[in-house]
Amino acid sequence: MKMKSLLAAATLAAALPIAASADSMRVGVLTCDTVAGSRVNLIVRSTTDVKCEFKDSQGKSEKYRGESGIALGLDLSFQTQESFAFAVMSSANAAAGAHSLAGKYVGGKASATLGVGLAAAALVGGSNDSFGLNPIAVGSNQGLGAAAGIGFLYIEADK
Repeated sequence: MKMKSLLAAATLAAALPIAASADSMRVGVLTCDTVAGSRVNLIVRSTTDVKCEFKDSQGKSEKYRGESGIALGLDLSFQTQESFAFAVMSSANAAAGAHSLAGKYVGGKASATLGVGLAAAALVGGSNDSFGLNPIAVGSNQGLGAAAGIGFLYIEADK
């Protein structure tokens, strides 16, 4: 949980210059952790289940579940745990409670791991294209390997 807080803080710090120059405003932070034992790696495609939490700028939160991975690329990693965080941007004044972030996000993704590693992703999409995830996600992982390609994140409401 401490790593998740560090990722959220680093993502917010990285997003500030971007948020100030864009037409959209930061409405919160989405943090996700992989579900142990759910990773499937087929070298050119990989998937893992995720559990996510969105915290809006008012401190309210909502939970999501879904899937993340590399849709097309090269994944030579054997990660045992992965966490990542995005600053959530929107042109509308949005708050937690309606699970508005549910949807599909795609873009570039890369990671490198030797014991402990780092990951980055640039994903866009979401519900009615009304939300965007900060262009750079800060991530951490444990395991061995490297991956790069077209990444995805699909999330839906988790009650």
